[in-house]
Amino acid sequence: MQEVVPINTTDVSPQNTRVTNALGAEDSSVRLQTALAVGSNPDPVFLETLVERCAVEPDFFVRDMLSWALTRLPPETTLPRIRHELDSERTQARSQALHTLSKIGDKSTWAWVTRDMLRDADDEVARTAWRVAVVLVPEGEEKGLADELVLQLGRGDRTVQLSLSRALADLGDVIRPALERAAESSDPAVAAHARATELVRQNPETGFDVALDEAKRVVALGPERAAAAAAASAGTETSEAAAPAETTESLEAAKAAEASEGGDC
Repeated sequence: MQEVVPINTTDVSPQNTRVTNALGAEDSSVRLQTALAVGSNPDPVFLETLVERCAVEPDFFVRDMLSWALTRLPPETTLPRIRHELDSERTQARSQALHTLSKIGDKSTWAWVTRDMLRDADDEVARTAWRVAVVLVPEGEEKGLADELVLQLGRGDRTVQLSLSRALADLGDVIRPALERAAESSDPAVAAHARATELVRQNPETGFDVALDEAKRVVALGPERAAAAAAASAGTETSEAAAPAETTESLEAAKAAEASEGGDC
């Protein structure tokens, strides 16, 4: 196995080359340990190497370590380079730059999370933008963010919808009016997603899949019919649960009657 490159900034250029090569090693464990070593001994000379690797690194855990290493550098050095990466044509570069912003958590970068990012055609970029926006949103701007995020309701597969629901729920009570409006949408996917998000917000213990199934039932049947169906289902389950006891009581009564008839004879 290739050895992890020790960080020694006394020999910058050759060391940077060695780090770059190690971060491109075939073995993901070597890449992970190298990113850890760079972050443990932060030096701005590695900024470009870390940012460039974020854009192409295939392993989630290595990417996360690369972002961590970037957070170890001075923000005044890192943030301008991250800002530039947000405009990259490479989707992973944009997504990872947003992820790094969330890790740094500098509220002054809120304006960098644009409407276009929140609506990005790439699901991973959009999902990351939603999370970052919730982390960075200034006090008093939550309602505007909620109004923007609800426009994405009904989008994508379960993973995408779950990410959006979590982002919305993290905004708190401010999202309620926007969700109520969305729940009345003529698009059943949007309406169901809005209702499921509200269910999860009110009761975080409710699983997203359960909440979404319930929401879809309400949208399909209407609130009154859905409630009636749920009540009927509960009544059937109660009857079925009571049936064995009732059967036992009937059998005992029959046996008692038979015994009485036998005694009369």
